[in-house]
Amino acid sequence: MAENETLECITEHERILQEIESTDTACVGPTLRSIYDDQPNAHVRFMEKLDARIRNHDREIEKMCNFHHQGFVDAITELLKVRADAEKLMGQVTDTNRRLQEAGREVTAQTEEVIRCRIQQRNMATTVEKLQLCLPVLEMYSKLKEQLESKRYYAALKTMEQLENVYIPRVSQHRFCQIMAENLPRLREDIKEISMSDLKDFLESIRKHSDKVGETAMRQAQQHRTFNSAMAKQTSMGHYTKPVYSLNGRTHTHNDLMMDEDAGEEDEADEEILTAQDLVDFSPVYRCLHIYTVLGDRETFENYYRKQRKKQARLVLQPQANMHETVEGYRRYFNQIVGFFVVEDHILHATRGLVTRAFTDELWNMALSKIIAVLRTHSSYCDDPDLVLELKNLIVIFADTLQGYGFPVNRLFDLLFEVRDQYNETLLKKWALVFRWIFELDNYSPIPVETEEEYKLVVSRFPFHDAEIEKQDFPKKLPMSQSVPQIYTQVKEFIYASLKFSESLHRSSTEIDDMLRKSTNLLLTRTLSSCLQNLIKKPHIGLTELVQIIINTTHLEQACRYLEEFITNITNVSPETVHTTRLYGLSTFKDARHAAEGEIYTKLNQKIDEFIQLADYEWGMAESDGRASGYLMDLINFLRSTFQVFTHLPGKVAQTACMSACKHLSTSLMQMLLDTELKQISMGAIQQFNLDVIQCELFASSEPVPGFQGDTLQLAFIDLRQLLDLFMVWDWSTYLADYGQPTSKYLRVNPATALALLEKMKDTSKKNNIFSGFRKNDRDKQKLIETVVKQLRSLVNGMSS
Repeated sequence: MAENETLECITEHERILQEIESTDTACVGPTLRSIYDDQPNAHVRFMEKLDARIRNHDREIEKMCNFHHQGFVDAITELLKVRADAEKLMGQVTDTNRRLQEAGREVTAQTEEVIRCRIQQRNMATTVEKLQLCLPVLEMYSKLKEQLESKRYYAALKTMEQLENVYIPRVSQHRFCQIMAENLPRLREDIKEISMSDLKDFLESIRKHSDKVGETAMRQAQQHRTFNSAMAKQTSMGHYTKPVYSLNGRTHTHNDLMMDEDAGEEDEADEEILTAQDLVDFSPVYRCLHIYTVLGDRETFENYYRKQRKKQARLVLQPQANMHETVEGYRRYFNQIVGFFVVEDHILHATRGLVTRAFTDELWNMALSKIIAVLRTHSSYCDDPDLVLELKNLIVIFADTLQGYGFPVNRLFDLLFEVRDQYNETLLKKWALVFRWIFELDNYSPIPVETEEEYKLVVSRFPFHDAEIEKQDFPKKLPMSQSVPQIYTQVKEFIYASLKFSESLHRSSTEIDDMLRKSTNLLLTRTLSSCLQNLIKKPHIGLTELVQIIINTTHLEQACRYLEEFITNITNVSPETVHTTRLYGLSTFKDARHAAEGEIYTKLNQKIDEFIQLADYEWGMAESDGRASGYLMDLINFLRSTFQVFTHLPGKVAQTACMSACKHLSTSLMQMLLDTELKQISMGAIQQFNLDVIQCELFASSEPVPGFQGDTLQLAFIDLRQLLDLFMVWDWSTYLADYGQPTSKYLRVNPATALALLEKMKDTSKKNNIFSGFRKNDRDKQKLIETVVKQLRSLVNGMSS
């Protein structure tokens, strides 16, 4: 057992020694540690083994040294011999090296120079190559700066695109390119802001120039209309002029010349026509549109532009408060609107999508509603027909101008019908003043004509034809007064004035004829009729004036057919055309004449009442004076002279007036007898009253107005006559016996009337005959009166029941 352990230990020590010998000394530590980690005292045995190994190696070294010692000595001897040669060789080499260094120093310097030049050449080539890449970038950037300085922003944006997409990516590794790339977005924003500022300036510019643009467009439209009218006339005369007309860059086939006899105006018309581009610089909006398109923000630009234009449209459509006072106010208003839409039309056609037809139509519809409301309001304030007519002409030119740009204007022409009604109203007011002035200045007497020239002058103004008057020698008188030809002339002037409004309304002759007839009817039936009615009712108009008014209206009525012909000649529309409106002048003048006739009857009756009020009867007189009362004779003389004036009146009018006067006189006299305040009437008063009635009957029988048949006029006094005869004859028995029979002598005497008058006479008999009771005749008469009174009362009661 011990022997085996010793053998193992020896083997292990051999292995360790071999490992130490073959291993690097840095790794000996672990090997030596394993010796101490082994069995106790193993290191002692290892040290012994190690010493034995050292002694063994020393013996081998010694053997080797002994074996090679002689060779080593020989080598040393030879080396010593070589030493001298080596030192000699070393000197030669050193000398050669020195000489070689001296000879190669210049070559080395030249070589270094060549190397340095080669390096510089390579660097230069690299630099040129890099510069060739960078120079286009720098040139483009310089070009960009120049474009920005010259405000060529659209070109600058295109240059930026090239820089970003082509040039900068080639040299993106350089710092200056990075700086350029960082600056480009800022430059784009600067361009965006500048272009937006230019757009704002443009919007302000077109706002200021809209008035001028609109004025030019409307003037050209008016010249177009004038030219067409002149061309129509020239064509009918065999003349022709080639039209040349251009508006807003679009050429039309009509002339824009103002066809006028004034050569100066023709020269002006031949001048070059200004267009919207001549008055407004549109480049900012084009430039801004292109810039925003390139920047990919076109929608923002379009929305901003449209929003601003809508705001400007609302401002343009807002009228001045005093616009209705002058035509210039309306003209400025229309010019601004036309200018606005001319600019929008140009933008619509010159740009692609900045504004659309739908957008312009929306603006126009909004504007049209506002324009119509404004014109409807402001035209209602106008009371000058000339201003309304000028407004109409402006509306027509305004509508024609915008219609030429494709805007629908039918609603404007519909508005003109409302304005036409307003125009007619102002005309009617104006002509009402004219008619009143004519009536105020009229002397209401026949027109005296001294010479043939004066006669022709009157006939030229008024269609008067009378064969009998024409046969008379000069001087002579025409039956109507001076107001008749004046009224007729003014009606024709009114028709001309009304016709002016119908011009250029694009209406047919039939429609114009209808409008003229309707407006003329309004003049006759409303204005002239009202003036005549007011004239007739005026207090200072007497019977003579009323008679002349009736004569005047008769002649005006007869002249109505000439007014019909006058309108027909203007419009060339036959009066036999279906639905042709007829003039209502006949009814107007008939109504005026009837009113004048009624006023004659009223004033005549009032005059009779004035005379009646002068009556001063002594109702208690015993006997009559034997002659008629003075007031009544004055009244009859007045009536006789008045009815002589009526000779120029139509026969029925004079007869009606005479009959009305006699009836009113009869009624007034009857009321005088039956007045409740009159308590007593004597027989003498009855006799005096009878004398007055006899004078009235004599007047009636004298035929103050020709045309009455038989005693027709006397029948007006039949009630008075029968009543007075009953009391004068005292024929009560006959009255009472025949009462109610058609053949009664006193058929017109009413029992109540007879009773009232009889009671007044009964009271008189009682008062004046104090001693009547002592005379048998008086007593019998008194009893008769009482008996008659009772019978009359029974008749009256029978009638009432």
